[in-house]
Amino acid sequence: MNTIFIEHLLSVMIAVPFVGIAIIACIQNQEWIRRVALGCTMGDGALSLVLLKEFDFSIQGMQFVERMAWMPTFNIQYAVGVDGISLLLVLLTTLLCPFCVLCSWQSITTRVRSFMAMILLVEGAMIVVFTALDLFLFFMLWEVTMIPMYFMIILWGGPQRIAAGIKFVLYSLSGSLILLLAILGLYVEGGRTFDILALAEKTYSPDAQFWIFLAFFLAFAIKLPMLPFHTWLPDAHSEAPTAGSVLLAGVLLKMGGYGFLRFCLPMFPEASVTFAPFILWLSVAAIVYGGYMALAQSDLKKLVAYSSISHMGFVTLGIFVFNNHGIQGAILQMVNHGITTGALFLAVGQLYDRTHSRSIQDYGGLQKSMPRFVALFCLFSVASFGLPGTCNFIGEFLVLVGTSFESYVMVLLSMGGIVLAAAYMLWMLQRVVLGQPKNSTIAQLPDLSMRELATVIPLAVLILGIGLYPSPLMEMMDSSVTHLAQHMAQYQVGMIHEVAIR
Repeated sequence: MNTIFIEHLLSVMIAVPFVGIAIIACIQNQEWIRRVALGCTMGDGALSLVLLKEFDFSIQGMQFVERMAWMPTFNIQYAVGVDGISLLLVLLTTLLCPFCVLCSWQSITTRVRSFMAMILLVEGAMIVVFTALDLFLFFMLWEVTMIPMYFMIILWGGPQRIAAGIKFVLYSLSGSLILLLAILGLYVEGGRTFDILALAEKTYSPDAQFWIFLAFFLAFAIKLPMLPFHTWLPDAHSEAPTAGSVLLAGVLLKMGGYGFLRFCLPMFPEASVTFAPFILWLSVAAIVYGGYMALAQSDLKKLVAYSSISHMGFVTLGIFVFNNHGIQGAILQMVNHGITTGALFLAVGQLYDRTHSRSIQDYGGLQKSMPRFVALFCLFSVASFGLPGTCNFIGEFLVLVGTSFESYVMVLLSMGGIVLAAAYMLWMLQRVVLGQPKNSTIAQLPDLSMRELATVIPLAVLILGIGLYPSPLMEMMDSSVTHLAQHMAQYQVGMIHEVAIR
């Protein structure tokens, strides 16, 4: 029985959120709806720890693979599996979802059943996206993730929620249509199969690589989002409820980075090398631009949103330098960004629940009335700009080391983005935390409750734990990243040799 359970562990993890949706559909009591949602997300978190325990770090290929014929006429399968890269993102998903339920415990008072169902739907869909080994399955659940996020924004969002929700959907649908074109092109060129592992083993003509890579790149760049496809992100973050912002920044943005690692580099290495200089400079521009725009914000959520654009620039920078340091740093940065930015959105949400204001100018002197909150908020803020000893530092450091093999100019410009990050975060802390309270309401704000502490303290522990001892995460991905880097190095050498012959 234990062997059967382990063999189908991924399917059980996928099923838990959907079973939870079915259960809460039959419950009337709002308190029990919250408890069931929390139990399901924590149950998936426990299962992900079992997945981690049983995972063999020395194997570079897929593990826990499950395959079953779904639509044989079109060679479509239910196929899932994890390697060192997708395992980390599955762990990140199951880590953040319980905190999304906890942070919504009191702030969401209308349509509680629907809101909790949305969180569970996002969790189940994201696990499928990060584990899918069939292109059709991947695309179907990629689309599903858009639906709950849209409804979270327009039903529980801020004053401009309708405009933000429509903008989010328009960008997402545009990316999805481009992704569908890429998948259909890959299906035709790859021998009419949707099997991702089989497609990765095939060789494609230069023209096919160019156009299919371009379509995949545009779809993933919109989802990440990269400059100049980023404009939907600040609006979506600022209008979404706290849980929506955490899911969006912590998990959904990672779909773009995962797509580059799963599709673009393994399947289209020549096109990846061809496009790399353009993507690298675009990434550097995003790092600096995101920091500059964050420096100009007066809204707490928009500041964190623009910082996400800068941080995700480090992700694409690390991926497209094609070496071990860069790719490992990029994957670590995806995980670390999910933790630190998720924690920042949770902290901003805790403030908003008390004051219903996100304006930096409305605060001040919080160190007197909310010392526990201030201690954690300061940790999350300094972690965001990569203070040594916190998790973001090691990811950014590895990306910069990997980039140094490509261009020292890029390294120096990227470090300018880190300086900007320190500037906007410390300036924000000065205005929010220090000084005198703006009014008597701010001076009397209650400190964090036990539930709120339970929501953010685990993330604080992870920020320090990963920052001081990142080795376990690096061991998880080492075999998969080494294989991918070696694969890219072969094509880089081959292309240099071809140029030399010409």
